[in-house]
Amino acid sequence: MFKYNQIPVVDADVIARDVLKKGTGGYKRVVAAFGPDILQDDGQVDRLKLGRIVFSDASKRELLNRLLAPYISSGIFLEILKFWIKGHKVIVLDIPLLFEAKMDKWTKPIVVVWVDPETQLRRLMERDNSTEDDARNRINAQMSLDFKRTRADLLIDNTGSLEDLQGRFREVLLQVKRPMTWTEFWLSRDGALSALLGVIIGVLASRKILSTL
Repeated sequence: MFKYNQIPVVDADVIARDVLKKGTGGYKRVVAAFGPDILQDDGQVDRLKLGRIVFSDASKRELLNRLLAPYISSGIFLEILKFWIKGHKVIVLDIPLLFEAKMDKWTKPIVVVWVDPETQLRRLMERDNSTEDDARNRINAQMSLDFKRTRADLLIDNTGSLEDLQGRFREVLLQVKRPMTWTEFWLSRDGALSALLGVIIGVLASRKILSTL
């Protein structure tokens, strides 16, 4: 929905898949740590098999996060930089582990999409065609949505119909696209360019003054 409204989205899951592609630095580190059993016949990482391993063992999940965190963080930063250079004033970061990775300190506002636990479990099983145990392990490995909603600036209740979701999204969109505060402006590309222009003018003016003394 954000993309439909011409707002760019940086998807951490997409970046995580990219850093696990065969031949990348992330791929080499993960295969070295978890062994060749996590590979498919074509040599790519079997993400479902790896997921079952890490979501059932906290220590292995922490290991995987440590191995991939530098690659994912740099990938997110590069995507943000790309959109910032293009002049986008709003960039959405779609990050499941936003709070766990302490990245909530750098984002405003924080939008949490919430559903009740029963709906979350059912939808996850339907999406991944997974067993209830696998789905529960994946859910339990992350902060609960009930906790995340307490940290949200804006909340989207997604337990209803698609029409309900669209209505709530329109309300959130108005908040996200509101005029920028001065702090947000100076962090934008236009603000940065304005600051740079101000510095250049200041330097040139100072040189002119000094040359007349």
